[in-house]
This record gives sequence, structure tokens and C-alpha cells, in this order.
Amino acid sequence: MGFLDRFRSRADEAPLPDLATLLEARGLTPDLPGLDALAPGFEAHRKAEEREAWVDAVSKCQALGIPLPEPWIDAQDHVLPELVPAWLAEREGRWSRGFIEGLSQRIRLGEVVVPAAWLTLWDQSADDVLELALDHLRHRSEGSFERLPSGAYRSPWRDGLDAARLLLPEVWQGLFKGQHPFLAIPAADTLLAVPQILLPKLMDEVACSLKSGAKPLQLAVIERIGDQLMTARLQDPHPMSAPQRELKHMDLIEALRVQEQDLDAALGLPASVSMVKTSQGKPLTMALWTEGAPVLLPEADLIAFSGKNGEPLGIFARQTLPRIHELRGEAVAIWGPRRVRYEGFPTPEQISRLERFATAEQMKALQSPSGNRPEAPKAGPGVPFKAQGAAPLPRHLQGAGLGVQDSE
Repeated sequence: MGFLDRFRSRADEAPLPDLATLLEARGLTPDLPGLDALAPGFEAHRKAEEREAWVDAVSKCQALGIPLPEPWIDAQDHVLPELVPAWLAEREGRWSRGFIEGLSQRIRLGEVVVPAAWLTLWDQSADDVLELALDHLRHRSEGSFERLPSGAYRSPWRDGLDAARLLLPEVWQGLFKGQHPFLAIPAADTLLAVPQILLPKLMDEVACSLKSGAKPLQLAVIERIGDQLMTARLQDPHPMSAPQRELKHMDLIEALRVQEQDLDAALGLPASVSMVKTSQGKPLTMALWTEGAPVLLPEADLIAFSGKNGEPLGIFARQTLPRIHELRGEAVAIWGPRRVRYEGFPTPEQISRLERFATAEQMKALQSPSGNRPEAPKAGPGVPFKAQGAAPLPRHLQGAGLGVQDSE
């Protein structure tokens, strides 16, 4: 036996830190619920750093108020995948992995979303657990898609995991052989698919899901190009570009609505965001900036300025805001969509530097109760999308109509 072998042997024989000692160093006790069942996993580690990491995972669960998991031998038959909005995965902080733009995949054990700490306690890699979860879902995915009267195809399972089956191409890829498929997962228990020619019908079905009151997952539709899935990039003059843009805006507005709940009130007022349309039918997001308090401004298409007493000052293109170089914003530390905090309020001269979308008089007309509510582009004959379907306009803009020409 060589010198290095003898050295390694002695290192392996060195006393390892015991569980009670490591717990005590972190202010924990050995009587934690569920710890006894997991302890054999700790003892199996023969390196001190592995034991430290294992107990750090226990400590993290306690700090986050997450229960300890059942042992892997019991849990492994019950893990399942799920798809959630990327902002939700970021907000909740459990283990997740990006899937496509706007969507993340996670792992569930029953009603609990698996945190990264559980993977350490199970001594399992995320890749292995996710693959096993997908395999379990695959075995639960027997059956054929049902063809709806619209011509769209809908998943038959309705078990709260239909959307997650987007992760299993073999389940849906044979529906339209040789045709360009579009898909949608407006709710966790809904997976919709159509060939390209029926894309307007897919938009119809997304609208129906929204009207049903189901909790929205992602409203924007998805396309498959080759072997790649992506959020459909429908550009003008594609006839469905406006409805797709509106659905993406609604997903953003939902994220901003939830984000407001987690913003520090001491930072200022979150700018409310709504949607308006140009007379050409192009939907745009609009943030309201009111004088009198710091504002937390999201990256909307437009900014509507309002004085201290609510008097309208006009609507302007947000992308031209850097022209007011005297106002410097500070990024807000928050999950999800970006917001920037501004303490001051621009002067009339500064506002005049911006690219105007609507005058103060036109903005005032929006506030008139006699105004007409703007309608979003239609997905097909007789299928209206309401621009405020996911999040209502601010009260002072409800029932308003824009009717302002854009440059396009």
C-alpha cells in the first residue's frame, strides 16, 4: 500500500461529526418531526462536508417553515412534475428549472412543491427525480385527446396535471402529423392543441377557459417548431398577432398584480397597469404614474401621467422616458417583472420631451363614464377578447375607450 493510500485510509477513519453535534451548532434539536426516519441517510455519508451539507438542508427547511420529507424509499413512487409561470417559481423559491419563456418546471410530492433541500436529504439529483416524476406522469397519460366542437383538441385527464403533459411530447405530438402545431395551457387541468389553420379556434378556447373562472396558468399560446417549443412569436401582419400580444399582456398583468402584494409599502406606490388599444387594434400596456408619492414603475408600453388631484396630463411612450435625464430611477429588488422606483415627478416641460400617445384631453375622455370600453382584437368571428380579462383597468379608466391612432 502506497503512502497516499495509507493517508486516505487514515482520513477515512477520522471521527465524523455526529448528527446531534451538527444540529446543536445550528440551534436545532434531534427531536424534529420526521428526522428519525431520515437519519439513516445522514449516517450513510462518510465525508464530513457531506454531513454538514445534509444538516444545512435540515436547517434550511426549519428556517423556511418547510416540513422534513418522508424518506426517499417512500417518496419515490409519488413524485410528479408540474408547470408554473416562471414568476411564480421565482416567488415561491422551491426547486425549479426554466422550461420555455415564461414557464418553469417543478416537482411535487402530493400537495407540496419539492424544495432543493429535500433533494439533499434524499441524496438525489434534480435530474433523476424529475425524470422519475415524468415517468410517473407518462404512466398516467393513457387515453386520447377529445375533439371539441371548435375543432381544437383538449386533453382528457382533467387531473390538474394536464398542463404538465406539455413536458411529454409523445402524448400530443402525433395529433397533427406533418402540420405545424400550436398548444395552450390556460389552466393546470387544460392542455389544448390545434394545427396552424385552426389557431383562431385555439384562441377561442383560451378565452373560454378564462371566462370559466379557472385559475390562469399561461394564456399566451405556444408553438412547436421542429423539436423546439416556444411562446408563439406571431408578428404583424399575422392575423393573430394582436390576440397573442394581448394574451401575453394579460400574463404580465397577472404577475404584476400578485407582485404588488409583496412590495414594501415604504418604497412607494406600485403603478397600476391596464391595457388599451390603438384604433388599429394593437393592444398596449399602460402604467399610471400619479404625482404626490414615489412610484414603482413597471416596464409597460405607455405611461399615463396624473396630477395630485387626479387631473390627466397625457399618455406617453415609456421607452422615451430616458429623455427626462433629471429623473433617475432605482431598480426594485423583487421577484418577477422588473420595476423601477422614482421619487420625483416630472415637470410639464420634462413631460413634453416624451413621445406623446394621447393628449390630456384625450386621457380625460377616457375617464368619462360615457366613454366606450376598448375591445381587444378578436380571435375569430364572434369571439371577443376583453383587454381587461385578467386584471381590470384602474377605476378611473373603466368603461373608457382610446381610439388614438398609432404610428403603425
